[in-house]
Amino acid sequence: MYRERPEMKNSETELILVYNADSGLFNQIKDGLHKFVALSTYQCNLCALTFGKVRMKNEWKTFIENLEIPAKFLHRDEFLRMLKTHPHIIKDVKFPAVFLRKGEKISLFITANEINECKTMEDLMNLITKELTKV
Repeated sequence: MYRERPEMKNSETELILVYNADSGLFNQIKDGLHKFVALSTYQCNLCALTFGKVRMKNEWKTFIENLEIPAKFLHRDEFLRMLKTHPHIIKDVKFPAVFLRKGEKISLFITANEINECKTMEDLMNLITKELTKV
């Protein structure tokens, strides 16, 4: 799912948020069932914090839409496919993770450990906001 604000269309900077889940209908159904049955054992804290049972939480959606830079979301397999055309990206990263793209350079911005330490969506939003002040 890629969301880009029109006024930022030509921006050279963006956040890339990568889920610890793979794309595809089968994976979405499996992940949805896992979250419904045993959210505490779900392996993507980014998903667990920002999605309800079916869709992205409105508060998270509004937060992302109001960031100063555009953001896009990729599943783990989509990001790994992108590595083939962007060999400079860190390859041994754990997911979920957030990357910062500046022009052609993509670097790790927020690690899986940092995301997994967040207990609430507000914790995650505060973390992203804090890190963006350093950009």
